[in-house]
Amino acid sequence: MILDRYLVRQFMPMFISSVGMFMFLLLIIDLFTNLVRYLNYEVPLVEIMKISMFYLPKSFSYALPISLLFAAAYILGDLYARNELTSIFSSGIPFWRFSISLVVIGFLASGFSFFFDDIVVIPTLRIKNEMTRRALQQQVSESSSDIVIKAKNGQLIYSVDYYDRFSQTLNGVSVVEMDARGEFVSLIRSRQATWDEEEYWVFADPVIYFWDRGLIKVEPLPPTQNYTEHPDTFRRSAVKPDELPFMELRLLIEDLRTAGLPFIEAQADYFQRISFSTVSLIVMILSISMGGRFRKNIMLMSLLTSLGSAVVFYVIEMITMMLGKLGYIHPAVGAWFPVALFIILGLLLLRGAKT
Repeated sequence: MILDRYLVRQFMPMFISSVGMFMFLLLIIDLFTNLVRYLNYEVPLVEIMKISMFYLPKSFSYALPISLLFAAAYILGDLYARNELTSIFSSGIPFWRFSISLVVIGFLASGFSFFFDDIVVIPTLRIKNEMTRRALQQQVSESSSDIVIKAKNGQLIYSVDYYDRFSQTLNGVSVVEMDARGEFVSLIRSRQATWDEEEYWVFADPVIYFWDRGLIKVEPLPPTQNYTEHPDTFRRSAVKPDELPFMELRLLIEDLRTAGLPFIEAQADYFQRISFSTVSLIVMILSISMGGRFRKNIMLMSLLTSLGSAVVFYVIEMITMMLGKLGYIHPAVGAWFPVALFIILGLLLLRGAKT
């Protein structure tokens, strides 16, 4: 439809400018947050620029929803101030029909946001965090310690003192085997295990403890290929949940649940990945509901409204996510409550929008 194309042509330049502006602000905020520490450790300017470059995808992810909100609210307000919306309403076209193209853009942006975060933002943010820690001479998390993994429906329990995810080695390994009734069968202890290319663990100087006629016996463990738990299972324990792709985060939750370890925090991050991707669609509904409410100082009012809405949303999300991670509410409620609240708010405002 001609009006749809016209609205999109009006919207896109403002949206692109908004993304650039908000990304720049986020980069400046991140830079000045760490600037004193960079200066204290005499980090070269080139290194600082590299760190900022790897923060660009994350800043775009943060800037996308607020840019959509600002651009849509400004364009609709500008059209109303120029009496163009009045002409459209006089022709009998409902406001929701005129704005449907913005809803479609919000829907597409939500889908794009989910995959962009999973494929681009998470790997680059992990690199940025590691570069920052190295520049500030902090310990880089390249391994994990005190790992407990259950396998084969709980019949095998791996206890690892230290896992090096780069050399794929387990240090201080204990493997307890249980039977189907949950009774002890054997215990393998080894100072180290290395992942073989044929996909099994090779133990160094292992010994095995087992029952024999009511007594515990100890013998050297013969070479075996029976222990095939993939290194990714141990590697996931070495990475923060927010640095894992969506599918690996789901596997981490399963690993933690199977091992009987706390998994609520990881589960809250899992639900937030999905809920946060819908923010682009929500802000479009919100911006349409605010369209035409400002006839003076449209740029300033749209900017203030966008920033105010973003701050309120992120504060509510921060509080509910904290409650979800602490277990006071279900993690899904913590992730989805702000989304549901702003959808209801947008629909209520839309009922009172000028048509």
